[in-house]
Amino acid sequence: MKSTVWFMDLRTTPKENLFAKLGRLLETAGLSETFKKRDLVAVKLHFGETGNAAFIRPIFLRKIVESIKNHGGKPFLTDANTLYAGTRGNAVSHVMTAIQNGFAYAVVDAPVVIADGLRGKTETAVSVNGKHFKKVYIGSEIAEADALISVAHFKGHELSGFGGTIKNLGMGCASRRGKMAQHSGLCPKVEEEKCVGCGDCVEHCAQHALSLAEEKAVIDEKKCIGCAECILICPNSAIGIQWGESIPVFLEKMAEYTAGVLKGKESRSLYVNFINNISPACDCCANNDAPIVRDIGVVASKDPVAISLPYTFYNNLILFYKLYVTQVPFMIDD
Repeated sequence: MKSTVWFMDLRTTPKENLFAKLGRLLETAGLSETFKKRDLVAVKLHFGETGNAAFIRPIFLRKIVESIKNHGGKPFLTDANTLYAGTRGNAVSHVMTAIQNGFAYAVVDAPVVIADGLRGKTETAVSVNGKHFKKVYIGSEIAEADALISVAHFKGHELSGFGGTIKNLGMGCASRRGKMAQHSGLCPKVEEEKCVGCGDCVEHCAQHALSLAEEKAVIDEKKCIGCAECILICPNSAIGIQWGESIPVFLEKMAEYTAGVLKGKESRSLYVNFINNISPACDCCANNDAPIVRDIGVVASKDPVAISLPYTFYNNLILFYKLYVTQVPFMIDD
């Protein structure tokens, strides 16, 4: 069986701008079949950390909201709180960050609802019977929504290699307990020759797992939850990932959480990936470096795996662009 992935390039004409083109992509990909009139539709996205500018522009979300409303749905923008120290660790700061980054009601025409409540504890347990988890813990507002539209920004990521639909769902929809369960077993390591003892990592560790000893950072593995915040914050790249079986296990856990998020919503979900502003690191960072390749376009599909396959099948995104820019749709084996 084959799944269809619809591709939209970023070329426009006076008769069709990017927003009209995005609307056509959504209709072609089956948006109207994803929910019924008066359904509460969760639009799962990443609002961007304060200081980051690589996240999806709010005006594109307004078009998605408009398209949902045109078919009688009731959309709300949502994400779950983060584990690490930052501006999205609780619902109050999270909503303020979303508004400051442009996701205000006046711009997007939909409310922002944080999926796992004030402190990340509002969750729903979903049975998955996977290799690593029997139950997964999902932000309740996403679990209770009638339908789900995943809107992901494709970019690099320090742990998963790249972030797209699977990470947007598996990690992004998990409650605080769910995020901790996925990160457990991942403990970074300090390269002492690079560490200058500045203490930035100690200051930013939400779990107090880092300390300084003889002017070198030391990680307490019993306290570490593997959130990788210290890797991002170190100005000297002195903290890195312990590559080994831990990363494959992390990816398997994230896939099981994705299955839990979609359980019962398999036919009531649509996936959209923006392949532009492709920064080398996650939008969780308080900064974004220059894009690693040029902007490519937007893809949409009813299959969360198929929509991710082009990026893993081809070693660079430029090749993906050259192969598929004139082919709409293209077919991928399941």
